[in-house]
Amino acid sequence: MKQPNKLACAMGKVDVANRADPNIELVDGQPLPKEYAYSLHMTRWLHELESEPSERMQIACRAQHIERWTMPRRDFPEGRKAYYEWRQACGRMHGRRAAEIMAECGYPKAEWERVETILTKRELRKDEDTQLLEDVACMVFLERYFADFYEQNADYDREKWLRIVRRTWGKMSPRGHEAALRLAEGMPAHLLALLQEALAED
Repeated sequence: MKQPNKLACAMGKVDVANRADPNIELVDGQPLPKEYAYSLHMTRWLHELESEPSERMQIACRAQHIERWTMPRRDFPEGRKAYYEWRQACGRMHGRRAAEIMAECGYPKAEWERVETILTKRELRKDEDTQLLEDVACMVFLERYFADFYEQNADYDREKWLRIVRRTWGKMSPRGHEAALRLAEGMPAHLLALLQEALAED
């Protein structure tokens, strides 16, 4: 029997892992395991932003939230500092799991170490691959989760929302900005107004 190539092997193993998520997201009316759905959004946006992405970027985007439900936010204290500690812990876990899978699928150490570095985002702004991952993640947030996040946190004051939008914008490259502005044209009016206000004062 013909063995799958390394990329198909790695993507398949990441999908199997994420399909175990007990949480559900509706995508076009179809219930999917939440982190599996997220991984599909990441893959789609990767190909929107990069016409011929490398294998390591395809794996990194697919594994961006691999098994994240196993490290829930509630396991960390409240507060902004603890939130960032949780995010960093998640990044290390995602990088480690992606590296394990790539090693199992026959990738050389240099490749799975690169993906581990990308997923921990230690080189954001300095590394093109890490920046591309961040652009993709920001586009997924803006398209799929921004509206719900806004509704769930309606008690935030206007200044806090402006800071959130500016922080998201600040993580993105010019290529990401262009894609976000195109996407914004179809946003609900209140979110578009928020984005415009945040950028006008940036």
